[in-house]
Amino acid sequence: MENNKATLELGTKPVGPLLMQYALPAIIAMTASSLYNMVDSIFIGQGVGAMAISGLALTFPFMNLAAAFGAAVGVGASTCISVRLGQKDYEAAERVLGNTVTLNLIIGISFSVISLLFLNPILYFFGASEQTLPYARDYMEVILAGNVFSHMYFAMNAVLRAAGKPRQAMYATMFTVVMNTILAPIFIYPLNLGIRGAAYATIIAQMMALVWQMRLFSNKDELLHLKRGIYRLQGRIVKAIIAIGMSPFAMNVCACVVVIFINNGLQKYGGDLAVGAYGIANKVCFIFVMITMGINQGMQPIAGYNYGAQLMDRLMKVVKYAIIAGTVVTTAGFAIAELLPGPCARLFTTDPTLIALSVEGLMIEMLAFPIVGYQMVVTSFFQSIGKAKVSMFLSLSRQLIFLLPLLAVLPPIYGVDGVWWAMPISDTVAAVVTFFMMMSYMRKFKKMTIK
Repeated sequence: MENNKATLELGTKPVGPLLMQYALPAIIAMTASSLYNMVDSIFIGQGVGAMAISGLALTFPFMNLAAAFGAAVGVGASTCISVRLGQKDYEAAERVLGNTVTLNLIIGISFSVISLLFLNPILYFFGASEQTLPYARDYMEVILAGNVFSHMYFAMNAVLRAAGKPRQAMYATMFTVVMNTILAPIFIYPLNLGIRGAAYATIIAQMMALVWQMRLFSNKDELLHLKRGIYRLQGRIVKAIIAIGMSPFAMNVCACVVVIFINNGLQKYGGDLAVGAYGIANKVCFIFVMITMGINQGMQPIAGYNYGAQLMDRLMKVVKYAIIAGTVVTTAGFAIAELLPGPCARLFTTDPTLIALSVEGLMIEMLAFPIVGYQMVVTSFFQSIGKAKVSMFLSLSRQLIFLLPLLAVLPPIYGVDGVWWAMPISDTVAAVVTFFMMMSYMRKFKKMTIK
């Protein structure tokens, strides 16, 4: 009954407080998640060395690729569930939950097996050198071995939010952060496991959180719960999940491709430490990106439900509030990057050369951040209401259509600076395209509201 009430309030409670109710736990969870990633980097940089930071940076494409498959299922499933709940089709929502579990098992295991078989060639392709390969390999062997648990953990958190349980999703994420912070220094220092220790801490923390999530979904009193008969893959459900999930999938695959180009460009024109500098700058950016993603995650079930219920006035309000919040967050990130780049870099390393490279890269990379928040929220909004093609186009415009050509053209002319400057230039152009796309759809939604 309580869960029914939580679901129904998505279409009745005032939009502002509702967005805060859903977004705040997601923001806390995503902030915790970004700190979770930073913890590994800080312990690795301070405890293993500068070259280990570069090795860790080489794993970004792998992590993006794994996230791509996870998002294709997790985001697609959570959106389908939100819309089904808005339509009050609870049985269909439950079948989506079961198919989500099965898809994650299949994809998670397959990704791990294939990646482990070709790990060295893949890492060299990602920009590894003889010096950085051992660190990247040690880290990824552990991460890939536990990849199926990571996939399931992230997917179940997305479903928790869609099912009206944002606080439980937040608790799961915060738990993993706390456990990772406790375990990482133990594995790295006293147990002397080095970069592998950080990976073990990550996987163990996620496995423990997943056990708790599965207990929540095993409760028969919940509106959505695990039971017999819902795990068999159904073509219609799988197709719907993948169709919506293709946008975040494409976004993460593009991020993977982009990072490969960035790593290779930095390696070619600046060496291993330039790759490490990107790793540090990316971690700082990641904090504000994840907070904005928290806002998006809070918006997603509200937008999905109200779109499904054809409550267009509420739909437009929630995207407006989310855009304002996202812009405030990324503008704050811009200010910190421009005013405090030195302290940010010194969190991760004591190497003076790496600090200097990180400061310069961070200041350039985040120059266009005040408008990145808007672009992220609008892309997520279209994804939340099932406009997969629009969302995918906007994702591709930022990471593929504009950034990759710039990464091909600028570095041969300007060297390392060309790699860094390609990022804010592409962000600016993509934000302009997003603005015009959003204005076009806002006019359509207003007409639907008047009717």
